[in-house]
Amino acid sequence: MINRLSEWNDTIVALATPAGVGAIGVIRVSGNLAIDIVDNMFPSKKLQQQPSHTLHVGLLKYENEILDEVVIALFKNPTSYTGEDVVEISCHGSAFIQQKIIQAITANGARLAKPGEFTQRAFLNGKLDLAQAEAVADVIASNTEASKNAAIKNMRGGFSSSLQMLREELIKFSALIELELDFSQEDVAFADRNNLINLIKHLQVNTNILIESFALGNVIKNGVQVAIIGKPNAGKSTLLNSLLNDERAIVSDIAGTTRDTVEEILNIDGVLFRLIDTAGIRHHTTDVIEQIGVKRSLQKMQQADVVIYLFDVNEIDANELIVLENELKDNLVPYILVGNKIDNNAEKKVVVEKFASFKEIIFISAKHQQGVNLLKDKIKNLAVNGDVHTESIIVTNARHFEALQKLSDTLSDILKGINDNISGDLIALDIRQALYYLGLITGEVTNNDQLDYIFSKFCIGK
Repeated sequence: MINRLSEWNDTIVALATPAGVGAIGVIRVSGNLAIDIVDNMFPSKKLQQQPSHTLHVGLLKYENEILDEVVIALFKNPTSYTGEDVVEISCHGSAFIQQKIIQAITANGARLAKPGEFTQRAFLNGKLDLAQAEAVADVIASNTEASKNAAIKNMRGGFSSSLQMLREELIKFSALIELELDFSQEDVAFADRNNLINLIKHLQVNTNILIESFALGNVIKNGVQVAIIGKPNAGKSTLLNSLLNDERAIVSDIAGTTRDTVEEILNIDGVLFRLIDTAGIRHHTTDVIEQIGVKRSLQKMQQADVVIYLFDVNEIDANELIVLENELKDNLVPYILVGNKIDNNAEKKVVVEKFASFKEIIFISAKHQQGVNLLKDKIKNLAVNGDVHTESIIVTNARHFEALQKLSDTLSDILKGINDNISGDLIALDIRQALYYLGLITGEVTNNDQLDYIFSKFCIGK
């Protein structure tokens, strides 16, 4: 039996593939004793004597019992994901076999890994910074091409490189100002204030670009909630089916068929839109169940990122639409007015003239899918501010966004202080504060509680 060491020096093990039956499962082991533990279970050859980054096929045994025939991938420190000795065991996908192997490894001295502990060790061992570590989780959670590309770019250090340039410039000027303080009695100036002003302005521009990118990044990472609202029988469920090109919602000529919200996902050019088909809004209904549905519809409207107000062009006049539009404006959520059932009119011109005072109504026939692609483009343009396929760095993490906002405020304080001719020690204090906020993002400034919280959101085995 191999004794466990302290928490961060011990050896950990976890299933790296999803639980359940599959063709293969991968069990990951990391730590000082990883190779020794598996070596004791792998009689085919001595793993300690094998070079790093090699594969080995053989039987895995524990107490003379054959556990499985496996493929072992060997990664020796420091050239591994965690920076420690890492062994990855590819076994058959039986949950029973996987559990037997993990039990044998823990019996030999390893312990079960906590969520995200492999990546946390990679961070602690300097294999990647905190922003890159968080991007690893984003890659795993990505569900569109755009979210994957943004996460991989950050994981490969794109965001970190931008921050590092800002940090190096600030450190340089901070050192010069600190030097001035050391020679304050000699009245020597080492830092050129004009250069510092230009630097701070340059940093402000770059920081604000990153801050502004979060609106797009948040959309790419979390998607957009789109509530389809309107009166009963306006065609909301038909529109949902038309947007999805599938029969997901029950469609009927009977008003009030949809009693509760129906939610489906639509991918438009790499962005996920959560479409919410709501119960028809009718304020004077006596049906108790319908009243609950109407209440939920109004709640979804208030929570949505974009509202589609769908109306039957044959059942509403311009004056009534003005009242409805004012209600939508009061909700302070971006909205799209959509006139449905245009196919029921002899001439489209008649309907267009009827609502001529409204500049941005989209006229559609949800039943015949006329104008639906135009509506999709409008939804995307209203929700997405920027090109989701851009090569620029995009901030997708709310924690990073908050730190960048505080950094921007501190840079403004530095600039104001220079213009007000405040003393060098106060300027140095503000620069240290700016460096602090940069360090919060990359992990130069952190604490154990923060790390535990961040990595607890990872999956087991990563």
